[in-house]
Amino acid sequence: MKFARNILFARLRVNALDRFWLSLILAGTESAHLPAAPCFDMVPIMEPTSDRLRACPDCAAQMPETAAFCPGCGRSVETEARAQGKVGVLSEPIAGALAYFTFVPAIVFLLVEPYKKNRFVRFHAFQCLLLWAAGILLAIALKLAGLLLFIIPVLGPLLVLLLSIVVGLAYVVIWLVLVVKAFQGVMFRLPLLGDFAAQHAAER
Repeated sequence: MKFARNILFARLRVNALDRFWLSLILAGTESAHLPAAPCFDMVPIMEPTSDRLRACPDCAAQMPETAAFCPGCGRSVETEARAQGKVGVLSEPIAGALAYFTFVPAIVFLLVEPYKKNRFVRFHAFQCLLLWAAGILLAIALKLAGLLLFIIPVLGPLLVLLLSIVVGLAYVVIWLVLVVKAFQGVMFRLPLLGDFAAQHAAER
């Protein structure tokens, strides 16, 4: 019995080894007929760009230096040449700066030739009138707010005084900036008002 059992175990062990080697051979022949799997690079290679970036002066969005419009706000970012010509008896920078000295020169420049045909002078004249209109509306709003705040004793009049001082100083600073920029020959645009003025200045 012991001898017969050893022979049976030996046959089982041989059969197991045969099955193992047979499976390896079959697996090798099947893999030989299979096409090689393509190798893909999962990480794309980013080519370095040579374009330099700049920021939009309005919304600070990044864009190439060669861009004509901002991808964030859509505003034109092309730099305009400084005004250096002469219109009438005045140079363009002086005429543009004079347009901000009250609204009277602005109206004159829009009615009298050759100033009314000059785009640079027309732009600053329109922007001056729009600034005056915005200032009048703001003064009316402050007056109405003052009437409501005067209901509050002591604190109300103080808030009205502080608000009027802050708004007045801001208005003076904006006016000075516009005069200096115009004198430098730059078409400096205020938000909203500047775009509207540039649109009307382009119309003849």
